[in-house]
Amino acid sequence: MIKINVNGIEREVDVPSDTPLLWVIREELGLVGTKFGCGVALCGACTVHIDGVAVRSCVTPASDAADKDLTTIEGVVGDDGALHSVQEAWIAENVPQCGYCQSGQIMSALAMLRERKGQVSDEDIDDVMSANICRCGTYPRIRKAIKRAAAAMIEGETP
Repeated sequence: MIKINVNGIEREVDVPSDTPLLWVIREELGLVGTKFGCGVALCGACTVHIDGVAVRSCVTPASDAADKDLTTIEGVVGDDGALHSVQEAWIAENVPQCGYCQSGQIMSALAMLRERKGQVSDEDIDDVMSANICRCGTYPRIRKAIKRAAAAMIEGETP
């Protein structure tokens, strides 16, 4: 049994320790917002946070999340259960087209914004977000949304 705190709820899963975390999240826990993309940590669709750090769940063994805080896209919420400021920025900038990659995009952006306390440059965005693939090509809108969320963070909102 592996104990994982998932989106603030302590959970136990009975899986081999080397089971990819992605399959634990989707199949064992029923949280399907985290997507399978490439299976080799190249596209970013499966990005989640372990103790606040963005990781690719498709190549991360379930044992790496044992006794740690795991946050999936379902756990990203704002104050009083409202949308998170990053999600609001995504909507305001009309980022999603097909939407498949967006949970991973949001999780990567959120980790970057928290790590840099909202102080992000175009180079920072390029460096971090280039590891997330969007087949619809919404990169300019993703950049605008990240800048919008960064501005909200600097103005006092906490991502």
